[in-house]
Amino acid sequence: MTTNTLRPRGPAGTGPRGRAGAAPRRMAPPHLVFAEKLLAVLSGERPVHWMLGHTIGEAYEQLVQLAPETPLRSSGPRPVLRACRFHPPADGALEAWATVATGDRVRAMAFRLERGSDRRWRCAAVELDGLPSA
Repeated sequence: MTTNTLRPRGPAGTGPRGRAGAAPRRMAPPHLVFAEKLLAVLSGERPVHWMLGHTIGEAYEQLVQLAPETPLRSSGPRPVLRACRFHPPADGALEAWATVATGDRVRAMAFRLERGSDRRWRCAAVELDGLPSA
């Protein structure tokens, strides 16, 4: 008889979970995760619809309007996230801003995250410098 259950390798709490000998994985802070996701969409690396489950309110429409016009879609070097900071204006919300380098040019990106009742963060608004907000 074969079972598909995991069996502990020793007394509880004595070893790492997951791969043997691996350090526990840490989740990146939500503002950094979303900064990278937004950068991938705004640079054309990912399609806008990739953010469908990660946005609420008008944020998806803002991305639809911003993505084709953004100067981050250049044929030059891939844009790189230089820094990202946040401020929590209220429980369950983060307002974040980031600097993005594209070759010699540095641009600013701002976005708002809101935590839903399912405890998942979603982007509620996004702006990029030099482009009209939607």
